[in-house]
Amino acid sequence: MSERKTGIWFIGAWGGVATTSVVGLVALQKEIAPLTGLVSELPLFQNVPLAGWSEFVVGGHEVRQIGFLNAAQELVEKSNLFSADLLSAVAPVLEEFDANVKQGTLINVGSMIEKISCDDAKKQIGETPAVALKRIQSDIEQFRSNHQLDQVIVVNLASTEPAMDLSSVPETWSELDAILQSSDTSPIPASSLYAIAAFKAGCAFVNFTPSIASELPAVIELAETRKVAHCGRDGKTGETLLKSVLAPMFAARNLQVLSWVGHNIFGNMDGIVLNDPENKATKVHSKAHLLSDILGYDLQSLVSIEYIESLGDWKTAWDHIHFEGFLNTKMTLQLTWQGSDSILAAPLVLDLIRLSELQQRLGRSGIQEHLACFFKSPMGTTTPEFALQFELLKQWVEEVTQ
Repeated sequence: MSERKTGIWFIGAWGGVATTSVVGLVALQKEIAPLTGLVSELPLFQNVPLAGWSEFVVGGHEVRQIGFLNAAQELVEKSNLFSADLLSAVAPVLEEFDANVKQGTLINVGSMIEKISCDDAKKQIGETPAVALKRIQSDIEQFRSNHQLDQVIVVNLASTEPAMDLSSVPETWSELDAILQSSDTSPIPASSLYAIAAFKAGCAFVNFTPSIASELPAVIELAETRKVAHCGRDGKTGETLLKSVLAPMFAARNLQVLSWVGHNIFGNMDGIVLNDPENKATKVHSKAHLLSDILGYDLQSLVSIEYIESLGDWKTAWDHIHFEGFLNTKMTLQLTWQGSDSILAAPLVLDLIRLSELQQRLGRSGIQEHLACFFKSPMGTTTPEFALQFELLKQWVEEVTQ
């Protein structure tokens, strides 16, 4: 029996997280990378029929012009993420994958993302949503055909979009589809257009960003109609991961959290985009809601994100937690978390691809609630505590291995 072939279609293909994911994937294919950081390589998954690393081929959409190899070289030079020897070993495959990357769309991505886009991408400004959808879907389907792929997993790793007023967006797919086909402008952002194109092409979809993407009632309906799996939103890699572990501790010990301040500084491309107040607001909202959800009460909370160019891909998060204990005594816990944004995110992206591929292969469509532990604002569940979210994943493993 011949080995299955699966495509990975990255939105934001040449960004730091996607590039690091591809470097890691190729290194895994060549068996020159350890399995550290990959949740899907835990003993828990030893009997789960996940796709092998050699099965995957990469393509995607991008609005900048740099290429996987050049983007990886920048990560080495500016942030020292991986060794020059490792990059040299994977370089030929990175260049092969570059041929599979097509021009993305700039519809409703915001002025900051437009500003950093290449001239070819800017030529697409003004295209109607119907034209953009047809073009994006065609690119994905052509990729699948060219490489004779059994399926394609679409992963949104594009920069965070500014929030839009979506209150007037219809909740049924038939109504939204009619607007998208007839209007010169789109009532929804690029992330949602990518999700729609993926679903229409019959592809599973992962939203690793804070952007709305598939989390609209009409788009959820489309996914159900097309019988495709999807999950999101906003990968949980650092400070918010710590909050989802530590906040339940305060709740379980009946310690009253008075305030929780988180200050984040980093200098990668994501930092440049989030330096814009409109884009930053979307990210801050995704990071800030978790505490009150876990603790069950409102508290003074502040999340700040600042772009510091010299830090490159290395992000530092400092948290100051002021809480009250027995006899009204006030105490403080301070934490500093420092790590590479892309190195923390990339293995989770690869995990989500394998898990989504299996879910789709098994015919399990709709929102993947069991993947909540990977996201800051997980779709399909209101359980914010990391430990409880991980239990959902363990329950899913039991189901698929019975």
